[in-house]
Amino acid sequence: MKALRNLFDNIKPHVQKGAKFEKLHSTYDALETLFFVPNTTNKNGVHVRDAVDLKRTMAIVVKALIPALLFGIWNTGYQHFLSLGVDASFWEMIGHGALKVLPIVIVSYGVGLGIEFMFAQIRGHEVQEGFLVSGMLIPLVLPVDIPLWMVAVATAFAVVIGKEVFGGTGMNIWNPALVARAFLFFAYPSKMSGDKVWVSGLSKGEGIVDGFSGATALGDAASGNMAKFADGGAFDIWHSFVGMIPGSIGETSTLAILIGAIILIYTGIGNWKIMTSVFAGGYIMGLLFNLWGANELMQVDAVHHLLLGGFAFGAVFMATDPVSATRTEKGKWIYGFLIGMLAIMVRVFNPAYPEGVMLAILLMNTFAPLIDHYVVQGNIKRRLKRAKVAA
Repeated sequence: MKALRNLFDNIKPHVQKGAKFEKLHSTYDALETLFFVPNTTNKNGVHVRDAVDLKRTMAIVVKALIPALLFGIWNTGYQHFLSLGVDASFWEMIGHGALKVLPIVIVSYGVGLGIEFMFAQIRGHEVQEGFLVSGMLIPLVLPVDIPLWMVAVATAFAVVIGKEVFGGTGMNIWNPALVARAFLFFAYPSKMSGDKVWVSGLSKGEGIVDGFSGATALGDAASGNMAKFADGGAFDIWHSFVGMIPGSIGETSTLAILIGAIILIYTGIGNWKIMTSVFAGGYIMGLLFNLWGANELMQVDAVHHLLLGGFAFGAVFMATDPVSATRTEKGKWIYGFLIGMLAIMVRVFNPAYPEGVMLAILLMNTFAPLIDHYVVQGNIKRRLKRAKVAA
């Protein structure tokens, strides 16, 4: 690290204000602070001093996403060889999955960070660290066989329209990763809502074993194929919890997602109130629909609902985004509960799009400031009332 420190120290005079390459100062600063904690201090009075800056916070979230990423790589290979009826080894599954998943991650980070650096250079500002997380979230919510050019276009749309037009990191009203997924869903629905794209190579149809459809659990439930949800079936509670089912790269394994949730809660980065309320809202709505039972999706067990699709991933990593979520303590409970209820409601009432977590979170992102407003106003009214009574 000493040699790297010396390298940055030698470059620094050439990118300072007035130097030949001063326009590259934002790029230099981003790379330096990636490896070393900044030594700058606030000259004005501050209330709180902390050694953990935004970049370190984002790094913790990325680490929490690693279990879902690693499982997604393995599951990509597992589903591929399962569709072929081939008994592959663990490392063969990992190898195939890595060849499919890592290019998506590279394109996401390459395009997103490239745009972030460009905006920073044009504005003369420091490079913002928010995309360190978004660059990992975007690949994990996509199907494995999505074309790389679509990943690039969706990432560019998410960064420019979903974040930069609002002022950059900390100013966006929607989660950028969900903006990317929503863009792909509405612009290229065949690549997001079809069944075959969720399993690597299945769309080509080469050597697929008889009876293997590659349909997601929610897709099968929406079409009335409930046999796989019984104990011992491909989509039973155990397989759904572990994640050995077709789906988005990082969303299938609730077990891996819960490991990430523990990391976020332990470090204080993720809000446990929002996570808990999302699951509570989804569970209660699932129970209500179980009592109704008007269609197949309503008959799916309430607990099982929480393990399917992107529900758990959305609850842990998307709904808890500190920028687009509510800020008040009571507002967090309301916000999360409504996300859980709306996610299951969209899933049940819209068979053409049984995955409702994305729309639920984006909708509640929009209403998060309104929720906070009414919570604050309610607190003011209660305090005024107490003051009048005391007087």
